[in-house]
Amino acid sequence: MRPGFLKRVQDRPKGFVASMQEVPSSKEESSNKLVVENNQLQNSAFMPQIFTSVPALSDAATYLAQTTSYLGQCFSNFVETAPQNSTLEGQELTTFSSSQPEDATCSGSQSSLGSGSLMLEHSMTRINTSSSDRLSSAGNISQHVRQQVQRAENAQSGGSMLQSLFARARKTIRGSADDIGWLQREPGMPQVEDGSKRFMDLLDNVRKGVHKLPNTLVYLLVPGLFSNHGPLYFSSTKMYFSKMGLACHIARIHSEASVEKNAREIKEYIEEIYWGSGKRVLLLGHSKGGVDAAAAVSMYWSELKDKVAGIALAQSPYGGSPIASDILREGQLGDYVRLRQLMEILICKVIKGDIQALEDLTYERRKQFLRKYRLPKEIPVISFHTEAGISPAVLATLSQVAHAELPMAGQAARVPVVMPLAAAMAACAQLLQTRYGEKSDGLVTRRDAEVPGSVVVRPDRKLDHAWMVYSSMSDDPTEANSAQVCEALLTFLMEVGQRRRHDITMKDD
Repeated sequence: MRPGFLKRVQDRPKGFVASMQEVPSSKEESSNKLVVENNQLQNSAFMPQIFTSVPALSDAATYLAQTTSYLGQCFSNFVETAPQNSTLEGQELTTFSSSQPEDATCSGSQSSLGSGSLMLEHSMTRINTSSSDRLSSAGNISQHVRQQVQRAENAQSGGSMLQSLFARARKTIRGSADDIGWLQREPGMPQVEDGSKRFMDLLDNVRKGVHKLPNTLVYLLVPGLFSNHGPLYFSSTKMYFSKMGLACHIARIHSEASVEKNAREIKEYIEEIYWGSGKRVLLLGHSKGGVDAAAAVSMYWSELKDKVAGIALAQSPYGGSPIASDILREGQLGDYVRLRQLMEILICKVIKGDIQALEDLTYERRKQFLRKYRLPKEIPVISFHTEAGISPAVLATLSQVAHAELPMAGQAARVPVVMPLAAAMAACAQLLQTRYGEKSDGLVTRRDAEVPGSVVVRPDRKLDHAWMVYSSMSDDPTEANSAQVCEALLTFLMEVGQRRRHDITMKDD
């Protein structure tokens, strides 16, 4: 022991214990560090120096304060949950020790050591008990908080589930109501021109035997969805044109393929016709065939602008189809009767097609495509759309979609294959009328069939979607047939093209 150390310790002021604890000497920290391990105090070299060199009670208080600090580090959970209370315990112990008399001498150090040990044991018991109580209280509080949070999460989850159910119900009820006719509301779209009167005049002339289509053009008919499985699709129109000595072809594309795939095939078909004949092509597309033909012109206009004279879209869902959207869109009525799965089986498994052919006719896909590819302004375009009859008389109407040859009495007999397409179209038209208040041909609404910037033909005659390509078994001979309607449409398209070229010439001059 260094001389004068006892004198300096005895002369220290009150509160020295706390000062030592707050600002320890770096040298003493490194050489005389207290370590708590398994509730035992180690560093026996430092213990005798404490209890033999300083007043007993003050040193016991110092020892307890330091021990409390180290125990607090061991009880990390206790320190984290109640750090202020740990500090309070230290303060209480320090206050208690400072109340002892300062004139105690070293002669009572042995008895003071025993007294200090008893105080240490008593204090550690208090700390352990207090720690256990606080940990138990903290656990109860934590459990209560977790229960409250769980209740809040359950309430929020229930609210979200209810909100989701309401949103799904609204989506199901609304269906395609917000999408029908979106092209008319789209900003920047050009206005259409009504050409119904001029078309009816041309149709009357055709029925009277006045034919104006020149043989300097090639007429390409583009069939729609499922046309590969209807052998008579456009067959009567092609035969009618051939009898007039006109070059007419039906594009042999995969009708159940995607729009972009068919657009590329149509583009190649047009190039083959042009290179083979040197004649420009007038396009007439029905249903999805019109969408495919318009896509070919939009996507490859730079390569086709000298080869295509115009395009007519007959009953084509240019803006999209509510039938396709309601079948395929999630949350629609088709989900409840598994229509999507049925259509996937029909298109992909049975007829070996691509479900994307139908998906490309939904409003979402049409919006994406038309915002990326638009028809060029210089090409003449005609939009033709009709309204299906929903009277009881159409239920008995049959359409011939094919014919079969059966051996009878030693020779083949041709038997027509008929289907009640008119009845099916009438049912769909009634559904669209009831649900959306929209007039349609059974598959395509009139508003979705109008191409922006085109000349629109809106006949008053009730014609369903299948009438244009399949002859009915009960056609009225006093009315124009589908082939004559196609001739009038292409004649009108040729006139629109001539007028547009004249307007361009006048603007250039």
